Amino acid sequence: MADLPEPLDVIAVGAHPDDVEIGCGGTLALLATQGFRVGIVDLTDGEPTPRSSGPEERLREAAAAAKTLGVVHRETLPFPNRRLFDDFEVRVALAKIFRRWRPRLVLGLGDKTPLASPDHAQAVAITEAAVFYSRLSKWDDTFAGLPVHTVPQLLTYFLFAGVAEVPPGHWPLVVDIAGQLETKLAAIRCYASQFPPEKAHIYPRVRSLAETVGMMAGCAAGEVLASSRMPLTTEPMRMLFPPMATGS
Repeated sequence: MADLPEPLDVIAVGAHPDDVEIGCGGTLALLATQGFRVGIVDLTDGEPTPRSSGPEERLREAAAAAKTLGVVHRETLPFPNRRLFDDFEVRVALAKIFRRWRPRLVLGLGDKTPLASPDHAQAVAITEAAVFYSRLSKWDDTFAGLPVHTVPQLLTYFLFAGVAEVPPGHWPLVVDIAGQLETKLAAIRCYASQFPPEKAHIYPRVRSLAETVGMMAGCAAGEVLASSRMPLTTEPMRMLFPPMATGS
């Protein structure tokens, strides 16, 4: 049996460094402040890009963003940016991470991004497959003896120019990130190579989108997540009237 680290409560998966920060950075910061152990997996290093000096710079930015969000573990898989495809090798690599870190919740990309990187659509399928592979028994040789792990919950986040249209068969969930919106923006600002002054318009867009989602849900700022399962609670009053978030 492999030696295993202390489990993570949550792992968020992105195709590139900065996907997770933009899509669900507020949620990760919120979970971290609530004492949950949060991790991030980037399927590629995101390079090359026009203004970055290379992978080392991008990885430094990713590490700084993770620290800003309160993430306790981040790792980057060695698959190529711009040429990321859903295949057996990348599915197994991600499933090994799930088996090693045993998360209760995985957050993955929820949809393709027209006019943006096709890697995002590939990451949707990769993450779903890795969650499935993680729980399959009688496959020890493929997974280097790592124990089977069933991920209880998979939620998706979105990269979009407007309020997300949740894919058919999915149910939306809005997370109140009013107290974490500034932290989310600070994490995105760690990617100076990706968002230089001429791209500073991203920050008011991220803010206004979070505020719009929050207005629709009844809070000051929110992020949209989605699940293939209907929302379920045994505490409907607590769900409808949660404690007021700091900064709301």
